[in-house]
Amino acid sequence: MTAPTSETATAPRTNSTRWDVVGATVGAVLIGIAFLVPRLMDEKWRKKMNAEAAPIFGKWNVHMGWGTVPAILVAIAVVLYGPALARRIRWRSLLVVTWLTGLAWSFALVMVDGWQRGFVHVFQDPNEYLHEVGGVTDIPATLRGFSDRILDFQPDSWTTHVSGHPPGALLIFVWLDRIGLRGPTWAGIVCVLVGLTAALAVLIAVRALASEDLARSAAPFLAMAPAAIWIAVSADAIFAAITAWAVALLAIAATRTTRAPVVAALGAGVLFGFGIYVNYGLVLMGIPAVAVLVAARTVRPLFPALVGALIVAAAFTASGFWWLDGYHLVVQRYYQGIASERPYNYWVWANLAAATCATGLAVPAALHRPISLGGLRTRNGLTYLVTAAGLAMIAADLSALSKAETERIWLPFTIWLISATALLPERHKRAWLAVQATGALVLVHLILTNW
Repeated sequence: MTAPTSETATAPRTNSTRWDVVGATVGAVLIGIAFLVPRLMDEKWRKKMNAEAAPIFGKWNVHMGWGTVPAILVAIAVVLYGPALARRIRWRSLLVVTWLTGLAWSFALVMVDGWQRGFVHVFQDPNEYLHEVGGVTDIPATLRGFSDRILDFQPDSWTTHVSGHPPGALLIFVWLDRIGLRGPTWAGIVCVLVGLTAALAVLIAVRALASEDLARSAAPFLAMAPAAIWIAVSADAIFAAITAWAVALLAIAATRTTRAPVVAALGAGVLFGFGIYVNYGLVLMGIPAVAVLVAARTVRPLFPALVGALIVAAAFTASGFWWLDGYHLVVQRYYQGIASERPYNYWVWANLAAATCATGLAVPAALHRPISLGGLRTRNGLTYLVTAAGLAMIAADLSALSKAETERIWLPFTIWLISATALLPERHKRAWLAVQATGALVLVHLILTNW
């Protein structure tokens, strides 16, 4: 399957680069208004937000740290050498370099806040998964009684994050504990190392459905995404990686760019299935899954993928956890907490501002290229992936079950939106990478994020 290169894909149909600047400006204005509105409201309204630095979940704190200089150096290196290196090196080397660059970038951003505050403290929070790990002595019994502990104000109610997710999320950290990777430090390390592989899955999917040129063009942006602030460290980074690899495996199965397409499709189904058992909202990843099949113009992988997903669902159901019961109870739990106070008329659009902070302004600059009639007419697989991720994000937003914290919660969607940067003109790549780096550095030095 062939597709236009990054340069030809941006051709004059989109009215040159003027609309890139317009898109970035709209994104910047949206972010600015989202930060400004809470400052204009009264104290009572701001307290209901439960997000001091809204739309970002964190606290205002101008600071520097050990990671400041390394982060700046990584940013300079990627801006100066990233695009050329991505075009030149071998494909497998590109994947390794992308992951290592992402690791250096993420760790440097974490160290702006310091090792304890930026890395270890996150999973020491009593609302996090590790708080419950020690109490899970019998996994089958935990699954059978999981739904009974979802609602709040009970003696044995799950902590906030455990109750807000299906049991698969807790099991990830229980399994880490069982193999000896105990405590907040190991939890953080695994989140970063696994979460950063999501970028590689995106590159593989774009290569399979569009072209290697486009995948290479997206690589520097994926390696140095502002989303790294929340990939290091939050469990949502692992969730993003699970579903990203599901999409990637489905893509290579659909395009038959693997020697074992049936095995790849089965693996995709298992990961899609497990995805909805770590995060209820990841049922929306069905939209990108459909986009993959549409882009590849085939339904051949559908049956083995469904078999894989049903195996996971059957395993959880047989163990005593019924997904629909958990979902309905978690909606009730959601409105037992601060979500009942957070104003939807603010978050319904401020969520998008928070997500834009995670993607960087290069993404709204690029979005008009794939998400347009002209972009869709090209039948470029990248346009389908980006459009599908955007639709999934909008559906999550309109559900009213995502009010705040979408900079991390929507990582499974925003990681695909970042791939739209592949369609930016090659001659402007360095400038847009500089915009990305600047945005991330400003955020991490002005706000102490909760993740």
